[in-house]
Amino acid sequence: MNTTTGNRITSIDFLRGSIMIIMALDHVRDYLYSGSFYFDPLDLSKTSGILFFTRWITHFCMPIFMFLAGTSAYLIGQKKSKSELSVFLIKRGLWLVFLELIVLNFGWNFNIAFPMFFFITIWAIGIAMIVLAGLIHVKPKYIISICLIIIFGHNLLDGIHFTGNNLTAFGWAMLHTQQIFFWHNETLLIGYPLIPLIAIMPLGYCLGLWFAKGYAIEKRQKNLLIIGAAALILFVLLRFINVYGDQSKWGTQKDAFFTLLSFLNVSKYPPSLLYLLLTLGTACIFLSVTEKLKGGIVNIISVYGRVPMFYYLIHIYLIHIIAIVASASTQGQDWQVWFLNKPIWFSKNLKGYGFSLPVAYLIWAGIVVSLYPLCKWYDAYKQANKNKWWLSYL
Repeated sequence: MNTTTGNRITSIDFLRGSIMIIMALDHVRDYLYSGSFYFDPLDLSKTSGILFFTRWITHFCMPIFMFLAGTSAYLIGQKKSKSELSVFLIKRGLWLVFLELIVLNFGWNFNIAFPMFFFITIWAIGIAMIVLAGLIHVKPKYIISICLIIIFGHNLLDGIHFTGNNLTAFGWAMLHTQQIFFWHNETLLIGYPLIPLIAIMPLGYCLGLWFAKGYAIEKRQKNLLIIGAAALILFVLLRFINVYGDQSKWGTQKDAFFTLLSFLNVSKYPPSLLYLLLTLGTACIFLSVTEKLKGGIVNIISVYGRVPMFYYLIHIYLIHIIAIVASASTQGQDWQVWFLNKPIWFSKNLKGYGFSLPVAYLIWAGIVVSLYPLCKWYDAYKQANKNKWWLSYL
């Protein structure tokens, strides 16, 4: 049974497409769900089960996307020399940092003065690509060793903190702490620190060895299943012990269900060891069990997975525009509030704005469906114009 489309591997596109669709749910919730402006959906004292999982399921997106970006880099490298691949990764990494700081920051805020800079998903992926550009010249066994040491050991740094609006605190936040800085008229949010994220992409690069041409499908499925199951078992054991691997400890709650939520509520900023065991372990199992999966649903979802950056850029702008329209339609609201000068979340000026969670889900589904024809068109355009170098950057 063929599991590739052209030179692409369907299971990778299917997984990447799935997380791109899920990711949009979190951004719709951020901008359009009324409760987003009053409390954290992971706050067990205030949340509900469906709201908790609406936020929690999107935790899988960032690390899996970065993991698969490494695998894709390996597969691209099958057609390039190591030097050519290094140059490509450096250029694409710098391009992603630019996209984050300019194109995406404008998309999040719609303010040409750029009063806020968010260092979040795309900047971390860009820096990780630049790091990977150097690591590809190292033997895979050493790459794996370095990455596992970082992933398993970085929680030893949890106790290190630097406070204040200074370069030391800013530098440490970039490495290992989520933090907001206020300098002059600028707000700087370090959302995704680089440690341990820079270790995920190289691991995905090494995973590419199993997806190389000629590697037995059955052996790949078995390896992925073993690695994924081992990661999830280790997650359960370490989480149960409740000593190391995550900044937030789980505890007994008001009932068994909320105790389970506490157990699953692992730290995303920075990604803890347990967070990565849970998300990347699940990714490996997904890749294993979907290796030979085919059909209409797989084909549709895979379209989003083949044009992830194109989809990502457009959906941010679209959601923000919908928020403006929704605000203009809400009695007592000023639509201009969405031309952001400061973080609007937890603002006291949004009373009456926003939709219920079911409506937010409907909007999410509508956005995903409406973007499908555009993504399908761009995917076909890329396939028909592979000689155009700039397409590999979008």
